[in-house]
Amino acid sequence: MAQKNRTVFVCANCGYSTPKWAGKCPDCNEWDTFEEQLPQSRQEINSSYAVTPLKLSDIGEYTEHRYDTGISELNRVLGGGLVKGSVVLLSGDPGIGKSTLLLQTTGSLGVSKNILYVSGEESAHQLKIRANRVGVTSNNLTVICDTDAEAVCAYMKKEMPDVVIIDSIQTMGIKEISSLPGSITQVRECSNLFMRYAKTLDIPVIIVGHVNKDGNIAGPKVLEHIVDCVLYFEGEKNLSYRILRAVKNRYGSTNEIGVFEMNDRGLCEVTNPSQALISGKPSNVSGSCIASVIEGSRPILAEVQGLVCQSGFGNPRRMSTGFDYNRMSLLVAVLEKRAGYFMGNCDIYVNIAGGLKIDEPASDLPVALTLISSLKDEVIRDDCISFGEIGLAGEIRSVSFAEMRIKEAIRLGFKKCIISEHNLKEIPEEYKNKIDIVAVNNIRSAYYEAIK
Repeated sequence: MAQKNRTVFVCANCGYSTPKWAGKCPDCNEWDTFEEQLPQSRQEINSSYAVTPLKLSDIGEYTEHRYDTGISELNRVLGGGLVKGSVVLLSGDPGIGKSTLLLQTTGSLGVSKNILYVSGEESAHQLKIRANRVGVTSNNLTVICDTDAEAVCAYMKKEMPDVVIIDSIQTMGIKEISSLPGSITQVRECSNLFMRYAKTLDIPVIIVGHVNKDGNIAGPKVLEHIVDCVLYFEGEKNLSYRILRAVKNRYGSTNEIGVFEMNDRGLCEVTNPSQALISGKPSNVSGSCIASVIEGSRPILAEVQGLVCQSGFGNPRRMSTGFDYNRMSLLVAVLEKRAGYFMGNCDIYVNIAGGLKIDEPASDLPVALTLISSLKDEVIRDDCISFGEIGLAGEIRSVSFAEMRIKEAIRLGFKKCIISEHNLKEIPEEYKNKIDIVAVNNIRSAYYEAIK
C-alpha cells in the first residue's frame, strides 16, 4: 500500500521544519511563521544523473574576469568589479535605492555589454520613467516584466546576455511548485535555478532580496549561503547618504564600503566621504568631536555628537544612533568609575552624524570626549581629531592603522590628533611635523588636551 504524502510545516524565517504546526518557531523564536508544504519525494530525484569527479592537479588555473560596473564605489565593494559567473545578492530596506543603483549600473555596463533586467515588481513603463530620471539610455538593455523563473532561464540560455539582474527574487516563481511566490520553497528553488544557470553559462547574476522587519534578508538562510556575494544597502530614508556594505564576498574583502548620496537624479558617488560627513559640523559647540574610523582599506572621518543633560524622571533615558548602545553604556560606566564624571542622573544621547554606523573600538575615545564635553559644557577644538580604544580600567589602548588615520586628518587640514601613547612609535616623523600628535594614556589627560 502506497504511503500517503504527509505535509510538513516550514518556518518562513529560518527554514526549520516540523511535522506539526506550531505558533512559535523553536529555532528562531518567531511567531506565526510556519507554512504548510508538500515534501519532495525521494523518487523524484533523477538517479541517472552522473557526477564527474576531478583531481585537484587536473584543474587548470583560473583567472577572474571582472566587468567594470562604471561605479567606482560599487567596484570597491565587489572587490574590483563584477565577476563572470558570480551570483550577487543585493538587499536593503524598501525605498533605499536598490533598483535605482542597479539601473544606473546598467547605464555604464550597457555601453559594451548586453544586459537583461528582469522586473517582477514594476511594469516596463515604470522602469522607463526611472531610466529617464537617472539618465539611462542604453540600447543594450533588455527588459522582461515576468515572474516565471524557468522562462527567464530559458531566455538566458538562448540569448546569452552578459549580465542578468533579477528584481526581486521574492516575486519569482516556478510553475511546478504549488506554493506562492515569496514562500520559502519558491525562493530556495528559484535561487538554486539562477545559481545553476549562472555557473553553467558563466553569466553574472545580480539578485535583489527584500528584508524583514528585523533588517535581515527575507526567506531561508540558504539564500545567503549559495550566493557568492551578499551586499547590504544601508541608510536612513530621511538622510541623503547611503552605505553599501559587503557581508560576504568570495571574490574580495568584506570590509569595504561604498558611500552614495541620493538626489533627484538618482544615486551619486561620494568619493570623499570624510569631507561630506564633517562638512556640516557646527563651530564652538560642546558635545562634538571628530572620530577617525577605518572602513575597509580607507580611513573615514566622522562627527560624533553627544548630549548629556539632567533627567526630569527617576529613570534617566539613554539612546544611541549609529553607535552600539551596549558599548555606550560601558563607556558611561568607565567614565563614572575611573574618571570621576558622574552621569547617573543624566539623560545621555549619542549620534553619528550623516547616518554612518560605527562599530570599531577606535571610536571609544571620541565618544567619551563628546560625553564629557557635553557634561561640562566645554568646547572641543574644531581642528582636533581622536581615536583609541578605552579599556575597563580607563586606559587608552592602541588601535590598528594609526598612520592611515593621521594621514587622512592631515589631508583635510586638522592640526591636532589625540592617540594612545602605544601608537606613537608607529607614526613617521614626517607626519609629526605636519600635525600636533598628542599621546595619552587615560581619559582625563585626553580630555584636557582636546579642549586646550
